[in-house]
Amino acid sequence: MNSSTNLKIGLGALVTATVLVTFYQTQSRRRKSPGLQCDSATEFPALVKVTPDLSAQLQAEQESVKPLPAPDPSDQSITAAAAAEQEDASSDYQWLNFSSKLLAAKESIISIEWGKLTDLTHVFPTWAVGLPEWITKLQRELNMEPGSLAGTLWEEAKDPKITPEIEWDARVRQGKDLCVEEQEFLARRRTHTKKALASYLGIPEAEIHEDDVPVIAITGSGGGLRAMVAGTGYYRALTRAGLYDCATYTAGVSGSCWLQALYLTSIGDCNFDKVLQHIRERICVHIAYPPKALELLTAPPANKYLLRGVVERLRTGYSSFGLVDLYGLLLGARLLVPSEETKVNDQDLKLSNQKRYLENGEQPLPIYTAVRHEIPFVGGENEKNESITEEVKEKASKSGEAWFQWFEVTPFEFFCEDLDAGIPTWSMGRRFEGGVNVDREVPEMKLPLLFGIFGSAFCATLSHYYAEIRPFVTSINLFLALDKMVLERNNDLSKVHPIDPAQMPNFVKGLKDSLPDTCPESLYESEGMKLMDAGMSNNLACYPLLRRGRNVDILLAFDSSADIQTANWLGFAEGYAKQRKVQGWPVSIGWPKEEDSDSTILEELEGAQAHSTSEAKEKLEEAQREDEEAEASKSPATKTEEERKKSALGYCTVWVGSKEERSTDEEPPPSKAVEEDWELMDPDAGITVAYFPLIPNEKAPGVEPERSPYLSTWNFEWTPEEVDKTVALAQANFDEGADKLKRAVRAVYERKKRLRLKREAEKSEADHEETQRRHSIHDHFS
Repeated sequence: MNSSTNLKIGLGALVTATVLVTFYQTQSRRRKSPGLQCDSATEFPALVKVTPDLSAQLQAEQESVKPLPAPDPSDQSITAAAAAEQEDASSDYQWLNFSSKLLAAKESIISIEWGKLTDLTHVFPTWAVGLPEWITKLQRELNMEPGSLAGTLWEEAKDPKITPEIEWDARVRQGKDLCVEEQEFLARRRTHTKKALASYLGIPEAEIHEDDVPVIAITGSGGGLRAMVAGTGYYRALTRAGLYDCATYTAGVSGSCWLQALYLTSIGDCNFDKVLQHIRERICVHIAYPPKALELLTAPPANKYLLRGVVERLRTGYSSFGLVDLYGLLLGARLLVPSEETKVNDQDLKLSNQKRYLENGEQPLPIYTAVRHEIPFVGGENEKNESITEEVKEKASKSGEAWFQWFEVTPFEFFCEDLDAGIPTWSMGRRFEGGVNVDREVPEMKLPLLFGIFGSAFCATLSHYYAEIRPFVTSINLFLALDKMVLERNNDLSKVHPIDPAQMPNFVKGLKDSLPDTCPESLYESEGMKLMDAGMSNNLACYPLLRRGRNVDILLAFDSSADIQTANWLGFAEGYAKQRKVQGWPVSIGWPKEEDSDSTILEELEGAQAHSTSEAKEKLEEAQREDEEAEASKSPATKTEEERKKSALGYCTVWVGSKEERSTDEEPPPSKAVEEDWELMDPDAGITVAYFPLIPNEKAPGVEPERSPYLSTWNFEWTPEEVDKTVALAQANFDEGADKLKRAVRAVYERKKRLRLKREAEKSEADHEETQRRHSIHDHFS
């Protein structure tokens, strides 16, 4: 491990420790002062320095505009005009609060005596001197005065020619079935997949029956820009092989969501070569690099498109603007703005507008994912910050621990299977009560803000954070006791999010009597729901693809996770399959478990313990020296071969489940990797899963996912060469399994064909017997 890696891990440990301390200090303050409401300035006072004059000014401004509660539609004493006035006052306060924080940040930067820092260029970069000017520009544009950018954007938001959805009423759709728009899409898509399958398998299209075409679904993984770049390589390889056009669905987590969105914009134009070129040009600068980010946010015309969603979100007053939203804004600046920054397409900012690429069924339907973390009675409060009764606590404690609810977004619908409820995608961002929108004059939530939610891995729990730095902690004997203590408290740490997820209006509010048992009580009357990166639950988007009605026959999983072998994301889908009674999911698939038991590992650790400080130092130095010598003596080819052997599943592994009815309650044996095509053609064969992990390949030298620093999830600055190397690795890995995959697709097609022909023959025979029976009856009475 080099010094740079040590530094990064050390910083990670420091940050996590700081977050832990901050969290417990905050909870302590809240227990002492129940009414205390903390924001970023009170939680982290060092981040914002406010001068006495500014503080007095802000206090006076905030006292002059008090927040008002949202009007109660059932209160007949409130006139429509009064209700509108209260809404405006509430949203004005929301805007004032945001503007005040921006002003505070500006004053904090201006108060620094920049002239005295000329000798500290190694501490303060040269671009820092321009921050006050940039923030002044941004503040000027966000001022709601007539003629300001924010004022113009809000006026456009109220124009039905620009935002037609504000004239449409939205209702909550309840039920388990797919929405009508998706069902209509599936009918249109079959025509295209039939043609594509004929080309892929080399069969005349006239010989293929629509019912024999397998429903193929593709899932990418989470992993930030690494997942987006590697996913581009895999999807590009699929397209070149002719298989991408055979797919009915694509689903993504985190970075693979960004990839799906780029593909279905005017930038990608449904062409992965164009997507790749765009990525090479746009991620060579860190997404949060202040000069470039602020330039895009303050310079026309890009600022108009990037800030549109922020203005609409703040002006409606339904949700605050937080760190996740800022992150999404920066992602949007890097990914949704073309290299020619004057040619931003306003159509690309709405996810529902992706329907224009799906109207004739010409592209697979994209599924975007996020999760909500249901944590019963944390801190003794619910999502409305109201105290929870002991009766509710007891009931919740019997029902189990915290869990994740999956939410999916397509260009048609925003849906949650646990709630059996969804709303039109164009209505995301507006409030609902009793299944009907409260106010329809709220534009659709914009894609940059959704980017933040889809990729908000930093909203992880303290348990996730600790998992990242645990290898560093356990490498030092002094910290082993700390490690044991933390693991003993892991259940508590898994319920703490040091960074708040983004919040959206709760669309099932007021539907308590019609919601399923899988809906937690905390959502019955809460105003909002907090959503985050689905990778917190599973880094592969298998769950929405197994939903009833999608009838997936073949699932292709392209896994670019950082923890491929230690976290068996593919195997986790089995729990979902059992819970939802999904027939045919392969049993116990994924990465093989470690052979060494926990007790054996503990014995080895005990035997390796040193009995003095000097002995520990000697053992550590000796081990490091041996590792360095052994590593230095290996050739690149040897390292790659060792990585391949370590990656026991290889470049492509295929499993198949079974739909066979079992006569006992015993667990079925684990599914074995498919070795012969006939295994896929068994009449009782279930879902076929083809798994492609991002592992080293000697045909793409110099790319080692576990070692190459630029392949870190937290790296947001890639050179074009690094992009090309990663894409080349994905292409090489796909090529290794391309023949096996084609044979699997053909086998599933042949199985479906045989089953159809068998059904038709049985029906023909039954019809013939029925005809004979009727003829016999006729002769009898003639």
